[in-house]
Amino acid sequence: MLTYSNLISKEVKTEVSPSREASINVFTTPELYSLTLKWADEFGSKNPSLKINVLKSSENEISATLKNGNGIGFIADESFASVNKQPNWNMIVGRDVIVPVMNRKNPFRDQISRKGLTAEGIAQILENPEKQLWGIVAGNPQNIQDLAINYYTMNDVTINSDVAGFLKSNRPTPQAIKTADAQEMISAIQKDPNGFGFCRLIQVIDPQNQNLAENINLVPIDKNGNGRIDYMENIYENLQAFSRGIWIGKYPKSLTGNIYSVASSKPQDKAELAFLSWVLTDGQQYLSASGFSDLALIERKSQLDKINEPINLPVAPANGFSSVLKIILLAIFTLVLITIAADAVIRRIKAGKEAISTIHSTVTSVFDDNSVIVPKGLYFDKTHTWAFMKKDGTVKIGLDDFLQHITGRVTRIEMKKPGEKIKKGECLFTINQKGKQLKIYSPVSGTISTHNESLLKAAYLINDSPYTDGWIYTIEPTNWLLEIQFMNMAEKYQTWLKDEFMRLKDFFATTLRLTNPEYAMVTLQDGGAMKDNILEEFGPEVWDDFQTKFIDIASK
Repeated sequence: MLTYSNLISKEVKTEVSPSREASINVFTTPELYSLTLKWADEFGSKNPSLKINVLKSSENEISATLKNGNGIGFIADESFASVNKQPNWNMIVGRDVIVPVMNRKNPFRDQISRKGLTAEGIAQILENPEKQLWGIVAGNPQNIQDLAINYYTMNDVTINSDVAGFLKSNRPTPQAIKTADAQEMISAIQKDPNGFGFCRLIQVIDPQNQNLAENINLVPIDKNGNGRIDYMENIYENLQAFSRGIWIGKYPKSLTGNIYSVASSKPQDKAELAFLSWVLTDGQQYLSASGFSDLALIERKSQLDKINEPINLPVAPANGFSSVLKIILLAIFTLVLITIAADAVIRRIKAGKEAISTIHSTVTSVFDDNSVIVPKGLYFDKTHTWAFMKKDGTVKIGLDDFLQHITGRVTRIEMKKPGEKIKKGECLFTINQKGKQLKIYSPVSGTISTHNESLLKAAYLINDSPYTDGWIYTIEPTNWLLEIQFMNMAEKYQTWLKDEFMRLKDFFATTLRLTNPEYAMVTLQDGGAMKDNILEEFGPEVWDDFQTKFIDIASK
């Protein structure tokens, strides 16, 4: 069988690495031509044997190229809608973000940061000179005569068009102060405490420290118009939080534009995959020079998942004799597999009777009290982690069965290294599912002794064996006797879980329905039972809400 398989494999060309004469054809829209050339030059300098052909193309030419299935391309949001009419593969590699900014020394900055501004409110203010006062904007009309809003604009067609779309108004702004370019406008706002304007995010980032430029403050957008920046809209703590907020949809879409990589189908050429992987990693640094913003780290990982999926290679056609032989061999091979599987099942059943410690999560279509496995002898924390002290005095830590039923299949876990110190309530590890993530907090304080290296290659062990093979750390505790007083064991934990089920249903039935009405009908099954792996079908914005309103609140 092995000899025959080896002969057949020679008929199939599995080598996809670029040869010395390998080349990549890259097409791009005119506005991304210089950026694409930069990417091609930098990647080409690191791979001198690879030739990258960059072609500036119109939308019609790109559509024709996608139909022919030749090469990969980079296009901006403006072209994506028309180009994407026919089915094709795409992923996001960069972003164009426009932000409203004000002077950090504005006397009403704190009020505006808490209250935020709506698109309608900004439009009304800019269109009415008598309302162009910071006191009115902040809801505190005292001493407003000396605090007129100085609205700055610049000669940038894209920004002006996107701002008009955001404000839903094309009316000219009376008394607007026109500047030649972004540098002049930002410099003016930095010097003017009453200054206000719209620019690209990358234009107000200091490249030296990757923070906002001196005297510049982002103006929060009150997206839901409730008169305050609530937890759903509070993405302005730092640039990392802001970038993540843009990705998960907490920032107005009318002020953001994506840069896409497109192809007729998922690239399979190894050179193309290597190039796209580089664009999502080292290549991100070249976006800023072209006026674009790089992606948040977690979004890069999510996009990388799109090109790291297994490639299905074509199978060479077989002649009549080899087809018959293949069928015979397949039948023999199938019988062998059935025998092995049957033996494994019998061994597993016997082992289960002899060792009750081997526990596997049961996958059901309904998630209720009966779905959760609760072994005796473990301490359970409100962070949905478990702890067990071993004979050597170290404490083994893992994720409980309740939470893994909610998240569904875990694709990656981010762990701390042995030797790191951790305090109870601090982030201990992060579970990830195709770019969506949840931070899990530590049930104990101490020093990490070891982490489960098996999870680096098989994160799904958390789902399959949360209490055995899916353990996460061993920790040398520093305050074990005190901290276990705040944990529950089997019976008390099961009682506590009933409250958690109610809290979970409340989350999906109230908060989720109010903020994401499109998901209102898919969370519960007939009779009000929760669906198993319920978070798996939702996007990152719902995971972020679940982190804030379910995990974080319970952990405090």
